[in-house]
Amino acid sequence: YASENKAESLISYAKQFIGNKYVWGGTSLTNGTDCSGFTLRVFQKFGYSLPRTSAAQAGCGSSVKLSELKPGDLVFYKRGGRVHHVAIYIGGGQVIHASNPKTGIRISNYNYRTPAKMVRILQD
Repeated sequence: YASENKAESLISYAKQFIGNKYVWGGTSLTNGTDCSGFTLRVFQKFGYSLPRTSAAQAGCGSSVKLSELKPGDLVFYKRGGRVHHVAIYIGGGQVIHASNPKTGIRISNYNYRTPAKMVRILQD
């Protein structure tokens, strides 16, 4: 599984930004980003270009089941039937995400809300 090392690098890169602020519509890992801006920039660093919104990102890569979730996969959450939040699975039942203006970029349990969809961007 060649993308395992890539996933590890991606996750340790993402973790450097824990505690940075959440800014709606932002894409700066240091000055403030929203959930999809965070995933966009983290994946960009590793040569992947993702679309700007979480709903559009949900259409990327290949769908995986919860039982197949691997570190580096994207986890999407819905509100009112529409995808509106995205996080990166980091293993051990946890995700890293630009959560909200109060908490900023942080680690949460992946099921702090019910995941609506999971996709794999990092292919072998």
